[in-house]
Amino acid sequence: MNREGEDKVSAKVAFLGLGVMGFPMAGHLRSKGYDVTVYNRSAAKAEAWVRKHGGKSAPTPAAAAQDRDLVMMCVGNDHDLLEVALGREGALSGMKRGAILVDHTTASADAARRIFQAAKEKGVDFIDAPVSGGQAGAENGKLTVMCGGEKAPFERARAAMDCYGRAVTLMGAPGAGQLTKMVNQICIAGLVQGLAEGIAFAEKAGLDADLVLDVISKGAAQSWQMENRGKTMHQRKFDFGFAVDWMRKDLGICLDEAKRNGASLPVTALVDQFYGDVQKEGGKRWDTSSLITRL
Repeated sequence: MNREGEDKVSAKVAFLGLGVMGFPMAGHLRSKGYDVTVYNRSAAKAEAWVRKHGGKSAPTPAAAAQDRDLVMMCVGNDHDLLEVALGREGALSGMKRGAILVDHTTASADAARRIFQAAKEKGVDFIDAPVSGGQAGAENGKLTVMCGGEKAPFERARAAMDCYGRAVTLMGAPGAGQLTKMVNQICIAGLVQGLAEGIAFAEKAGLDADLVLDVISKGAAQSWQMENRGKTMHQRKFDFGFAVDWMRKDLGICLDEAKRNGASLPVTALVDQFYGDVQKEGGKRWDTSSLITRL
């Protein structure tokens, strides 16, 4: 791959983690002409991806990363991320000097900085690049990608991220991508709770909730959550991509970071507790719009 990231078809890429986000993201890379090797903890998922998209799979992160120009990761949490990146069979142990490691996991800024330092020691560049847009955004190639790292490797890796990102932005130093994703989740938490309360109020008041949403979505209350989850929230449909368990993981990261930097997050802390109530109701895998069930 050249320094500007233009020769994308000749670039060799590994994608580690084929969950609801990673599976379609890796597919977009393959469809745009990249030579893709995949790894997943469950080998059957990797084999299914190869059957659908071509390319090849590898038995370990290190094997998948061997001789790759770019290695993308999208796994579950800090523990998974550090194991896949830094473990004995982790990606860095197989990567060549001058390659770029890109992490799309939503994780802590501390984990991002640890991997950045470990990568530097091996002559590998690292970008923390969490995404927003959910399963639909991944499937449609319309994710927002928030990046932290150095400018030169970001520019080299950007063409690949553009395959599944509608907005790919360098936010600052290593960890800045993860910190920006925290801001995203903090804002979403308050929005979803407000939307849940508004719909529940409309229902109690005897209003046509769908009509209310049609009207107020044309005004100042409009949001992505209202447009995409308002009516399904009223219908009590919660079978979408982003689960309550994952949101609580993300909000925990936000609250931990706030303790370190001194930020006050009273609404976020309260909504995190509300999501805990939803989990107790059996809603661990419900979509985050299930907050309305508490009301």
